[in-house]
Order: sequence, then C-alpha cells, then structure tokens
Amino acid sequence: MAYQWLDMERFPRREHFEYFSSLAYPYVGTTANVDITEVLQKIKREKLPFFLTVCYCAARAANSVPELRQRIREGRIVEYDRCRVSHTVALEDGTFCYCTLENEPDFYAYLDAGRKAQEAAKRQASIAEDPEEALEKFFVSSLPWLSYTALVQPVPSPADSNPRITFGKYFSQGERVLLPVSLLCNHALVDGRHIAAFYQAMDEELAAVAAAAGERDE
Repeated sequence: MAYQWLDMERFPRREHFEYFSSLAYPYVGTTANVDITEVLQKIKREKLPFFLTVCYCAARAANSVPELRQRIREGRIVEYDRCRVSHTVALEDGTFCYCTLENEPDFYAYLDAGRKAQEAAKRQASIAEDPEEALEKFFVSSLPWLSYTALVQPVPSPADSNPRITFGKYFSQGERVLLPVSLLCNHALVDGRHIAAFYQAMDEELAAVAAAAGERDE
C-alpha cells in the first residue's frame, strides 16, 4: 500500500509523539456500544455474513480517520493512503488463523471477496504474517460469545502502532440492538478525538449500508 512520510518538524503532535513513544505501554482505547438495529435487519433479511458486514463498515470508518492510517516506522511516522484488514477466522480445531481483506469499495463485492479470502485462509491455517505487510493493516477480531464492557488486548514489546478493532456479542436494549466495539490505538499517534471520530464514522457507515440495502430491495 502507498504511504507518505510525515514531516516531523511540522508535525503538530510531535511532543505528544515523543512522550508516548517513550512509555512501556503507550496504548489508548475504549469500548462503546454501537447501534446495529437497522443493519442487523438487513443481514437477516438478505442472509448476509454478520462479521464481514460489520467488518466492512469498521474498515471504512477506520480508513476515514487519517490518524488511524498512521504507523511508526524507524522512529518516524508514515501515513498510508488506505489500510487493509487482517482479521481472525475460527478453525475447526478451536484455534484461529489470520485472513487479509482487500479494500473493495462495493459492499457486495467486499462480501464475495471476503468469503473467498476466508476459505483460502482456512486452508493455510496460519497466524504468520510478513512484518512489512502487517504494518499497514488494521487488526480485527471478534468475541461473539460475550457482550463485554471492556477488553484487554495482547500487545507486543516493543509497542507496535496498528489499531486493533474487536466486536463482542450483540444484545438488545429496549427496541435497539447494540454491538460492543473496542478500539485500541497507539497514543503516540491517536488521541481521544480520533477515537470518537472512528465511532461516529462507523455509525454513518452502518447507516449507509442499511439504507443501500433498502434501495437494492425495491
């Protein structure tokens, strides 16, 4: 994926970058309940894959926030034009493997490509990733058995700079259906306002997918 180096001399968060990069645990994150009522109706009506549908929205939301496309490389910052998703796929033996999804702009094309990529990943059944290729990815996983309010993520040492997005088990609250969504980022690159921008963008992407489904059905 294409990227550009940021000018560290003009980078407005340079002091923040240097400070948080010096910490043993430089990560910041949160879990928020995202309303999936309308998009879940579409998933059930059209018999669509739940994870890939939500993953499509999350990937587009994350890509809409420039700070989530930034990575630390050689002590400096690069910003990717677009970032792909590396997500977990469950295997029959109870373990999981990693699967990379490309940035298909069309929703239904994304689902078709995602199904094929998942089947290919199951055949390889590996969690190995090339470090160079992994740098530009969003790490996505799910915990579909539990509606949680917080999540502790495993992270490497030294710290990396890939955002981690995780979905929990959706649940009903009144007439709405909510999905726990966790986002963990390196604080050297990402602040609270950028995290909030991701959740706002995800709400918009979910609404857009639900609305498009209605237009397609007519």
